Amino acid sequence: MNFSIAEENYIKAIWHLQQADNNVTTNELAAELQTKPASVTDMLKRLKEKKLLNYQPYYGVKLNADGKKVALSIIRKHRLWEFFLVEKLKFNWDEVHAIAEELEHVSSNELIKRLDDFLGNPRFDPHGDPIPDGSGKMETLNQISLHELKENISATVTGVGDQTSSLLELLNKKNISIGTKLEIKQRNSFDASVEIKLRNQPLITLSEQLAKKIFVKTV
Repeated sequence: MNFSIAEENYIKAIWHLQQADNNVTTNELAAELQTKPASVTDMLKRLKEKKLLNYQPYYGVKLNADGKKVALSIIRKHRLWEFFLVEKLKFNWDEVHAIAEELEHVSSNELIKRLDDFLGNPRFDPHGDPIPDGSGKMETLNQISLHELKENISATVTGVGDQTSSLLELLNKKNISIGTKLEIKQRNSFDASVEIKLRNQPLITLSEQLAKKIFVKTV
């Protein structure tokens, strides 16, 4: 079954919101997609008719098994295209999200399969997010936020919780990317900021807000 771009955007948005909250409200979806609640209600009725979700007015919405399968297929395409753009076309990691948003709607399964094989079947995209395989399975990382990391423990950056260009540009300026090794040397009790040490660089200060957006795995 083929879906419109709008339908796919809704399916993907529901999936993302569902990770934090089991049932997604109409208002949450309207805010996520920057549209009116009435428009959301119309789309949810359409997707319910296509048997992709469980939806009851005032009780929220949740993707069913078929809906999750469609969502993971879209996410797989998005993250593979991001990997391609960064690794093969040498885009910066803060430049690829909007382009991948367009490319994720390509419907050819054979193209995506060949793209995956061409790229060597990568398991993670340039932002550290797992890439679902052809059956929708993806790896889970045993990671914590940098804010939770204890002092003087070596860790490697594995992901970012916010992929807006402004945050990624800020990380670029601080020479932080996926795979960067770092340690927290000091916490500041006044504002919960952290002093971190990167290899061969002086200490730099990260705000509490930023430290909570960076995910790491201890070495």
